[in-house]
Amino acid sequence: MLMTEVLAAVNETTRLPATLQSVADAAGVHRSTASRALNPAAAHLVAPEVVERVQAAARSLGYRRDVLAAGLRTKRSRLVGIAVPDMANLVFAPILSGIEETLSANGYSALIANAGTDVNRQIEVVDQLIGRRVEGLVLATVQQDNDPVLTRCLEAGVPTVLVNRTEARSRVPSVISDDVNGMRLAVEHLVGLGHHRIGHLAGPQNLSTGLLRLRGFCEAMQGAGLDASAVVSAAAYTREAGKAAAATLLDRFPDLTAIAAGNDLLALGVYQELAARGLSCPVDVSVVGHNDMPLMDMVHPPLTSVRIRHQEMGAEAARLLLDQISNSGAEIATRVTTPELIVRGSTKHCGQP
Repeated sequence: MLMTEVLAAVNETTRLPATLQSVADAAGVHRSTASRALNPAAAHLVAPEVVERVQAAARSLGYRRDVLAAGLRTKRSRLVGIAVPDMANLVFAPILSGIEETLSANGYSALIANAGTDVNRQIEVVDQLIGRRVEGLVLATVQQDNDPVLTRCLEAGVPTVLVNRTEARSRVPSVISDDVNGMRLAVEHLVGLGHHRIGHLAGPQNLSTGLLRLRGFCEAMQGAGLDASAVVSAAAYTREAGKAAAATLLDRFPDLTAIAAGNDLLALGVYQELAARGLSCPVDVSVVGHNDMPLMDMVHPPLTSVRIRHQEMGAEAARLLLDQISNSGAEIATRVTTPELIVRGSTKHCGQP
């Protein structure tokens, strides 16, 4: 059937309520074929030209597939819950994009929840998602040791994958960046610019990112034959916590010429504290961030940062979760992505005016 014939058939049926059968009639296919063509998880079983024809008919008729009804019939919701600690943190936008694109391509939709940093709140959010019959969960909130939120997910028997952070016990699959190597890149960059008095503004040590990046800093400094004692841990991954921790770091180690921060928000807190002290970045102190969040090239000075492949991490987390959903015996794997240093204007040669 030609597309013009499809549209003609559509016009003849527009007076009727849009149903799966009316879509099938308009497209000139069997009802079961139309059902498969409109189901992202089954469309690959139908010839592409037929899928296109059925979808064109559905759009013209205003037909929308009833996902809830389909879920009741199959006892599957085709929903995945995603819990993040801070929706305002730009780090999570590309992670969520990668997850959603992969889920959508496999016929799943996402329920995204801003779970905050309080464990009780996180458990409440996860319980709400489980109550909506999600088939799996992606957590970006996990703590390093015996995370109670993950324990709740496992007790409920819901397939779960971690993204951006991992847990020491490796109870479920996870996707993280190589945080140790990322911080090594930052330190080696600063050492290459002639900096010897380098401090580290670490992230919270109850999170794998804070712990591993601190480890990377210490190993890189020791490898360069430098003192790695100039370290202060921030209470949270926020600009405000970064400013407060930077004040402590600079009070304790006033001779620092460079600071490698545990993430970009902490680095922006360093910017604020330097300005409050009448110091200039990078003239007085070079600064390196971590994550390379969107817009870090727009701040002043543009931030040198360790770029993490967040969208790739999100996509891989979704693939791992789909494996867990379809196969309860799937491997508990940890995927590690490779970071990259992006050099901008916040770092310069030590002693250079």
